[in-house]
Amino acid sequence: MNILIVYAHPEPTSLNGSLKEFACSLLESQGHNVGISDLYEMSFKAIADGNDFRERKNPHQLNYLTEQMNASKNKSFSQDILLEQEKLEWADFVIFQFPIWWTEAPAILKGWFDRVFAFGFAYGPGAYDKGNLRGKKAMLSVTHGAPNLNNYGEFGLKGKLEERLFNIQHEKLYFSGIEVLEPFIFPSSAPLEIRNDYFENYKKRLLHIFEEPTIPFHPLSHYQNGQLVNEFRKD
Repeated sequence: MNILIVYAHPEPTSLNGSLKEFACSLLESQGHNVGISDLYEMSFKAIADGNDFRERKNPHQLNYLTEQMNASKNKSFSQDILLEQEKLEWADFVIFQFPIWWTEAPAILKGWFDRVFAFGFAYGPGAYDKGNLRGKKAMLSVTHGAPNLNNYGEFGLKGKLEERLFNIQHEKLYFSGIEVLEPFIFPSSAPLEIRNDYFENYKKRLLHIFEEPTIPFHPLSHYQNGQLVNEFRKD
């Protein structure tokens, strides 16, 4: 299988860097083809602007979505965007490796989504059930600064972790047709002996990522006027 790791951390010797290398080595040993988008090493441009298009439908006024659709039809994105889109088309599975900074992903990863998951490429005119990246799967591998998961949850200091990740897992990946596995969460401040356990758990996840069930997000048919229909709600 073809597996793409989108890696967003500026320090190669960080925990995130170790997790990226660990996943790459293990997956390649299992016979998978692994590609890596190291966003910081690439100096990937996070700002979405008119320079993202080699030709413009309207050179006088920038409507970013209109230009994205035009570029999707004509393959006229800037070269860095086209390269990342080619990687996505190649990949059967995508792993996103990043830390949680100020409750969310690093800005460089948000910029990657803004520019690469373009209108007309990743989604549009349909979405969710009709996203253009159907047939692919993805998983978030995330580190956070808390010593364990006790700080998260309905009554935790930092709230529900799944709500922090919903914006990526549901509103970007699932929206574009990608099936999403439960995230792998690693507390970066865990002591060494516990860290080894987390690496072992990650190994088990990686060895079975193609058999794991995906998050059962509701399909679009379960909603009416943007609200989940009563019969599908869990009270």
